[in-house]
Amino acid sequence: MIEGPSNLLITGAGQGIGRALARHFAAKGHKLYLMDINGDGLKHTVETHLKEHSDRIGYAEVNLADTQSVRDGVAKAAKFLSGQIDYVVANAGISSPYWRDGATMADPSTLDQWKTYVDVNLTGNFALAQAVLPYMKVHAEDDRRKLPDSHVGGAGPCIVFTSSFRGIISDPNQEGYAATKAGLIGLTSAMAVSMQHFGIRVNCVSPGRIKAQHESKKADENGGKWEVEGNDAEVHLSNRAGMPEDISEAVEYLLGAGFGEFSFLQSIVLRGSVPKATW
Repeated sequence: MIEGPSNLLITGAGQGIGRALARHFAAKGHKLYLMDINGDGLKHTVETHLKEHSDRIGYAEVNLADTQSVRDGVAKAAKFLSGQIDYVVANAGISSPYWRDGATMADPSTLDQWKTYVDVNLTGNFALAQAVLPYMKVHAEDDRRKLPDSHVGGAGPCIVFTSSFRGIISDPNQEGYAATKAGLIGLTSAMAVSMQHFGIRVNCVSPGRIKAQHESKKADENGGKWEVEGNDAEVHLSNRAGMPEDISEAVEYLLGAGFGEFSFLQSIVLRGSVPKATW
């Protein structure tokens, strides 16, 4: 649990897991700033889906592949959040794991797609972390890991990256997605060591097969909902695919007092115990 009302920045919040994260933390009374490349979906999330909380939510269309867009978005977030960002959920990224049009890595055209995966999933999230640092770091000289006078609580501020179980176990033709998601786990490891100097914890969550198609403007308009279907039960020891809410609970645990100030460099894999790759 996060102690008291806090300021959160959540990326990729226009649909999918990010929208569920926004709903989860908005319902608990926190002040949010949401980002997404899908401006229409983001506006729907704030002004329609989360209308009852919209007085505590700011938002901006941001492209992770554009460093200046990321920096401008963070500056807007900091202004909306009165200069203090307590927690960041870096959830945005390219969601499709496969090369486009059924291509394989033997197709030279995939090199451009590879570069896009790197630009968005890795470079974009690194730029985000750089940009939020001035608004998150702890200035207490006696103990940078604690905030005794802040509503954030003793654990201090935290960044959580959204990786994927595909960074650990992959299907064919997912090289760009899998490599960059694995890279986020490595980035978490490195940043956790570097950022502790500023009193900032860095953790990571790696979702498995999370069914989140119903978390979108289109699904809202067409009555979409989460349900068990196809081979969901067959390939999961949990007898179902994941729900976005499963990730929201894990993220809150990593952000808040689940581990508290001992929560450095944690990476939780939530895959419903998928036993093996599906090829």
